[in-house]
Amino acid sequence: MNTLPVVSIQNLNHSFGEGQLQKQTLFDINLEINPGEIVLMTGPSGSGKTTLLTLIGALRSIQEGSLKILDQELKGTQKNKLVQVRRDIGYIFQAHNLLKCLTARQNVQMSLDLHSHLSDQETNDKIEEIMEAVGLGDRIDYYPSSLSGGQKQRVAIARALVSQPKLILADEPTAALDSKSGRDVVEIMRGLAKEQNSTILLVTHDNRILDIADRIIHMEDGYLAQDTSTPTETVLTVDS
Repeated sequence: MNTLPVVSIQNLNHSFGEGQLQKQTLFDINLEINPGEIVLMTGPSGSGKTTLLTLIGALRSIQEGSLKILDQELKGTQKNKLVQVRRDIGYIFQAHNLLKCLTARQNVQMSLDLHSHLSDQETNDKIEEIMEAVGLGDRIDYYPSSLSGGQKQRVAIARALVSQPKLILADEPTAALDSKSGRDVVEIMRGLAKEQNSTILLVTHDNRILDIADRIIHMEDGYLAQDTSTPTETVLTVDS
């Protein structure tokens, strides 16, 4: 079993803009996330949570420090290598980002199209299995316009998890949902991730779902610090 961290970050800094307009948004971030862990990241708007998530997701270039995903250093990595890293990551966002012109089945299939080794039958079996797992087996051929907000987010979860990624990054996945739908969504996400031994890093303002976490970390003004809301969590400190 792989004991290396799925995410390993050392002395990471990030800024936007140039010259006099340059503004630093992340300061000396140090973080490790281990296989199978569910980590929630909290913090006020503008604290740097989404910036950090997009850096971990290989969606932005690393400027200073080290960021490794599955032992692959992202700083200075060639684009084709970054594409390979992204194939091991499932992304879930606040907006479900489903394509309206495609059915739920076709939206989920987009994720599997990155994995060309699968036959048509294997692809179809995986889609039907994951749609059953998120409770939408009977709506697999519905278009997004015929689905509720919670159902759309469940399709987005199916799309993110169908290829059994090693790492799942979720940015406010419950923000647009009511209490029950939000709870259902994270329970489904947690159950599937545990089945697949996937690691989850989830950004949230939703205090109703904090109990699903193995660990909670807190971002404040670009610094990552220990969160004090749960006394049993693992302590994570960052030089400030």
